[in-house]
Amino acid sequence: MSDLPRKAVTRTAKLAALPLGIAGRATWGFGKRIVGESAELVGRELQQRTADQLFKVLGELKGGAMKFGQALSVFESALPEEVAGPYRAALTKLQEAAPPMPTRTVHAVLAERLGEGWHELFLEFEDKPAAAASIGQVHRGVWHDGREVAVKVQYPGAGEALLSDLNQLSRFSRLLGPLIPGMDIKPLIAELKDRVSEELDYGLEAQAQQAHAEEFTDDPGVVVPQVVHQSDQVLVTEWMDGIPLSEIISGGTQEQRDRAGQLLARFLFSGPARTGLLHADPHPGNFRLLPGGPEGEDDWRLGVLDFGTVDRLPGGLPATIGESLRMTLDGEAEAVYELLRVEGFVKETIELDPDAVMEYLLPIIEPAQVEEFTFTRGWMRSQAARVADIRSPAYQLGKQLNLPPSYLLIHRVTLSTIGVLCQLGATVRLREELEEWLPGFVPEDPADGEEAVVEA
Repeated sequence: MSDLPRKAVTRTAKLAALPLGIAGRATWGFGKRIVGESAELVGRELQQRTADQLFKVLGELKGGAMKFGQALSVFESALPEEVAGPYRAALTKLQEAAPPMPTRTVHAVLAERLGEGWHELFLEFEDKPAAAASIGQVHRGVWHDGREVAVKVQYPGAGEALLSDLNQLSRFSRLLGPLIPGMDIKPLIAELKDRVSEELDYGLEAQAQQAHAEEFTDDPGVVVPQVVHQSDQVLVTEWMDGIPLSEIISGGTQEQRDRAGQLLARFLFSGPARTGLLHADPHPGNFRLLPGGPEGEDDWRLGVLDFGTVDRLPGGLPATIGESLRMTLDGEAEAVYELLRVEGFVKETIELDPDAVMEYLLPIIEPAQVEEFTFTRGWMRSQAARVADIRSPAYQLGKQLNLPPSYLLIHRVTLSTIGVLCQLGATVRLREELEEWLPGFVPEDPADGEEAVVEA
């Protein structure tokens, strides 16, 4: 891999190899069974080969294909376990690594964007990338003032590649869909396309990251690196060590899993309330677990990276979410149904039974019904199976519900975060975070309004 493949014909050929490769491996598996190997053994080998090719193609293409792989990876907890195993490792790789850009390309971008004397801005700069993502890769360095920094360099032609990949992936969405039961792949790809221009703009990313860094400066549980310098295609931020969340998922202690899960839930719901922004790319590669909180080395904190995709919510999360969640927990079927109609979740041309809607919602919001809830892959799979089984009432009702565009990103971020919590197997006091941060979840005390009137 020497450079980011940009020619549409080359990239299309690579993506087209995915379904063709699957067919070829199926033929290979049939041949193996003819010569006497067990179906179970052949099946495992076949799944592993499929996973390996998925990573190879998506990882090499970077761009939109890798972005899709990252988005898909947080939903692997919804897969049946016999299928999830081989795909889990391949998809997790997409969260942390991809073939690097050549050093000459990196230097050319830095010279173009920071000036020919860019070396003078650094006391040290490591040519070997520390990490690679969908539209850029990160190099470790030491800024001229002595601070350790992460230097994110955007791949030349990343925008063109992103759109090309996602357009091609849309064509293959029916083939990719069975990977995640109960999930419509096409809207996910459409939404990723809508976010391309924002993610390519490092100026917007720097603003979003700095807003979070300033707000969470004194937070005991969440750490966001400060922005050091920004220009087109180059973003320099403070370096962050720590344990990648993907490593906590694969081998962390239960204490680490629970702490990471609690802080992840807190960040999801407190971020919009505190900054007016929703971090909208919650895959494990964007989080670290850091030791050394207020209580000492064993007091873990959550480090948050990559603010290229955010949802702008000046008033925080919509109060409708909290209100409908509270009323569902209280069993107010008619009120919930009316609120969903007003907000466009139920179209005017559709008539549904409020009690049936309640039955559809209650299993999904189970984590908010109790003081603490243990998120598991089994629970996630049961939810996915319930809404994906065409024989189930949940499937029939779900087809008639609508997701308004203004809620699309919020919905995906929430679902993705729940997917990560299930990968962690974390026990989380979710209700505590909802009561603290979600508008509308705790009913307003009428006495508060009366006091305000008296004071006025």
